[in-house]
Amino acid sequence: MVQLDKRKVESKDSTEKKITKRGFVLASVMLAMFMAAIEATIVATAMPAIVGDLGGFSLYSWVFSAYLLMNSVTVLIYGKLSDLFGRKPIIIMGILIFLVGSILCGTVKTMEMLILFRFIQGFGAGAVMPIATTIVGDIYTKEERSKIQGYLSSVWGISAVMGPALGGILVEYVSWRFVFWINVPLGILAMIGIWLFLHENVEKKKHDIDYPGAILLTVAISSLMIVLVEGGTNWPWTSSQTIGMFGISLLAFILFVLQERRAKEPMMPFAIWNNQSILIANLVSLTTGIILIGLSSFLPTFVQGVMEESPIIAGFTLTTMSIGWPIASTLAGKLLLKIGFRNTSLIGGLFLVCGGRKFATLSPELGPIYAAAGSFFVGIGMGLTSTAFIVSIQSSVNWEHRGIATASNMFMRNLGNTIGAALLGGILNSQIQLYLTKEGKGVASVDSVNSLLKHKDREQLTESHKELLQEGLTVSLHTVYYVVLLFAMISLMLIIFLPRKES
Repeated sequence: MVQLDKRKVESKDSTEKKITKRGFVLASVMLAMFMAAIEATIVATAMPAIVGDLGGFSLYSWVFSAYLLMNSVTVLIYGKLSDLFGRKPIIIMGILIFLVGSILCGTVKTMEMLILFRFIQGFGAGAVMPIATTIVGDIYTKEERSKIQGYLSSVWGISAVMGPALGGILVEYVSWRFVFWINVPLGILAMIGIWLFLHENVEKKKHDIDYPGAILLTVAISSLMIVLVEGGTNWPWTSSQTIGMFGISLLAFILFVLQERRAKEPMMPFAIWNNQSILIANLVSLTTGIILIGLSSFLPTFVQGVMEESPIIAGFTLTTMSIGWPIASTLAGKLLLKIGFRNTSLIGGLFLVCGGRKFATLSPELGPIYAAAGSFFVGIGMGLTSTAFIVSIQSSVNWEHRGIATASNMFMRNLGNTIGAALLGGILNSQIQLYLTKEGKGVASVDSVNSLLKHKDREQLTESHKELLQEGLTVSLHTVYYVVLLFAMISLMLIIFLPRKES
């Protein structure tokens, strides 16, 4: 039905032209991915300055949640639209919406306006990552994809290192508003490169777009995401708001399934989930998403609050993951060709378990180097598994389903992040409260732990009070990391079920 220039793989006459175009397209795609990847770290760095200027600290978390919510809601829809209309128009549209949101974010005067425009940013960002990865799957052969995925993963490593530094410089010497405006030249260059050098031969026909499916999917996912973001924090889990939103999500999902079964061109072709490789890869992406959020959200708290190290050292313990990930992705390219998808994924799963074990046994005496080693192991595990999964998924489906198949994998990781934030955050708070009630006899609350995260506040605590809070935080975080280790072991067990015979 739809073809991408036949990828010109068989045409000897156009080989030189093909390679030149592929290089420009790859550079443009990597630039678009970098723009979206750096957004998380650069905005996080600027948030104290933004809140100081705009106020509205109570809305702090929604600046991130709004972006994540719209990104997660739209990723599957964009994936399907790219299968219907081609990759070029969808990714350009996504980048354009992202840039409009970025420009508007830099002009805001209130926190409410910033949250609204972050929704717009996220709405555009949902197209960037999945379609960029799908384009690489289209223009490179199975053997070449293994190597190229290493390049794409390096984007995450570079953005993780550059984001905080660049954000700090802009806030210190220019203005926090340029944290958003810096996206504009990057996005324009990416759009020009993709427009000029990506050539698709999409069959023009009238498509029966599944609008009801798209609406129901949006309602189901957004309702679930809101429950996971607000539940246990602003809304008690047993509150009418939580139960009501969860009920809406469940009902919308049931109606979505019924709609997809009768749609001519369903938004989510369930047939792709019948493929064992795709099913296992997506389930593991869900569990590794939980692992990632457990690591990135709570490790700095342990390093700063219990080990009493500086924020820079805490950041270093996370940066090692961003170093291990692209290294492993590059190595995965060679391993995939030598030992196959399943064995490469199994090695990655073992590294995830090793990293999880390090966190489960973390103590103040072992120091930040031990924590950084755990992060590095998890980064290696993520690099090996994620690269193997993407290459395997894209090799398991044809062009017509490659966009939605790739997007489904990224959506599952996003869902894992959101579930993990709610699950692990709830475990941490409940365990701290339980410990302080038992050992502190009511002299401290969960919010008292905040005083451990700033050197000045920590110095004002009595020695006994500080020891109580640090011991409570240590015990509670150990519980969190035992859960992280459990999900790492589940990931490894799921990988074992990957088919031995490859597509």
